[in-house]
Amino acid sequence: MNRGPVPSCDDRPVTSPHITHEPQSRPQDQHHGHSHSHGPAAPVSTHLRKVIAAVLIPFATAVLVGLVALWPGGTPPHERTGVGFDRQTQQGKVVNVDKVDCKDVNAVQTPIGGDTTPPSKGGRGLCGHATIEVTTGQDQGRTFTEIVQPDSPRQLRRGQGVVVAYAPDAPHDLQYSVTDVNRKFPMTLLAGVFALVVVAVGRMRGVMALVALAVSFAVLTLFILPAVLQGSNPLLVAVVGAGAIMLIALYMCHGLTARTSVAVIGTLISLLLIGLLGSLFIGWASLTGNTDDNTGLIHGLYPHIDMSGLLLAGVIIGSLGVLDDVTVTQTSAVWELHQANPTLGVRGLYRAGIRIGRDHIASVVNTLVLAYAGAALPLLLLFSVAQSSMGTVANSELVAEEIVRTLVGSIGLVASVPVTTVLAALVVSADRTGLGAEAGASAPVRAGKGRRRRTKS
Repeated sequence: MNRGPVPSCDDRPVTSPHITHEPQSRPQDQHHGHSHSHGPAAPVSTHLRKVIAAVLIPFATAVLVGLVALWPGGTPPHERTGVGFDRQTQQGKVVNVDKVDCKDVNAVQTPIGGDTTPPSKGGRGLCGHATIEVTTGQDQGRTFTEIVQPDSPRQLRRGQGVVVAYAPDAPHDLQYSVTDVNRKFPMTLLAGVFALVVVAVGRMRGVMALVALAVSFAVLTLFILPAVLQGSNPLLVAVVGAGAIMLIALYMCHGLTARTSVAVIGTLISLLLIGLLGSLFIGWASLTGNTDDNTGLIHGLYPHIDMSGLLLAGVIIGSLGVLDDVTVTQTSAVWELHQANPTLGVRGLYRAGIRIGRDHIASVVNTLVLAYAGAALPLLLLFSVAQSSMGTVANSELVAEEIVRTLVGSIGLVASVPVTTVLAALVVSADRTGLGAEAGASAPVRAGKGRRRRTKS
């Protein structure tokens, strides 16, 4: 969808078609045309800017106060349990892999991933006898062996980088074990390709989008996660963190303009709706947020964390990215509609904008549902194998969490379209010195130039 010339990241001048033929005999018009020709969006009136600022400044101030008040001193320390992700890990490398008869391996093997399973096929077949060298940490250079069963989902090969878990309390020969493979290079390469594509297509705006993405991750890792672990209310932390991400990302990528401010207000209203609905239905459906090994480990390490509040925080943060896209698109659409036809009033702009929004709603809702379904696909397969009914599947807490997450987020997304559209229509229609004034002045300006040409001829 073409969002039109949204101001911000590209420093090239963009000239509005309504102001390209201004008479040279009016200095004030020359100054007016110059200021607008270097900005993709015409400014709104001073009165409207004051109204928008009256809404956004208190919100931005509240976010800043929340960041200062809730800012954590770092992740609180704890004694490692040696379970799941809470294990000490080092880097390693596969030095050699030999094939041995599985009948000679009379021990229960712990394959990559950590789940204990009996030897395959009753100990028949060829197992991999891998020699692993620890390449980091205080035991750098130390080697140990790992047995890989023939039906293991991941086989080891010579020269492969691996992640090894260290258990200091175990016997010396069993202190190290392979827990995963090292994927740093392909992941880094993919991230580099992504950045190059974004910059190549988006140019300066793409660069700013990457900077905004880095800032979002910084807020998430430096503020939201440590603050939750420190014991702060997850919902409050999520609201403050999402507000900071929203303000920084939107203004950084789309410019400090009234158009962006309308998108910010629309996003804020939609997030409040998502928070209210999420709080209501998570409590009503008795969703605890403690449904798998990872959440159980978190609750065991930090029992003071409100897991249902953490679930709600995830719903809010997860909805923010898609909300930004919807609100910016709708605001830009209304602005461009008004620029194309300045005679449209609030009702006309709303009707035209909402027709664009309906197409966006259909694609966005479908995207959310498929994203959550794809993430939960292994779980859905288990229910299918068990031949459980649809009602039984939906009633289980694991699936019910995803259903509530999807539906609450989708309601907020759908609501953001009319909310943002009507806000944008009201703002751009109420303006008397921006686009409408320029369009009204464009006709006599062109006529004036025509009269001068006839006089010279």
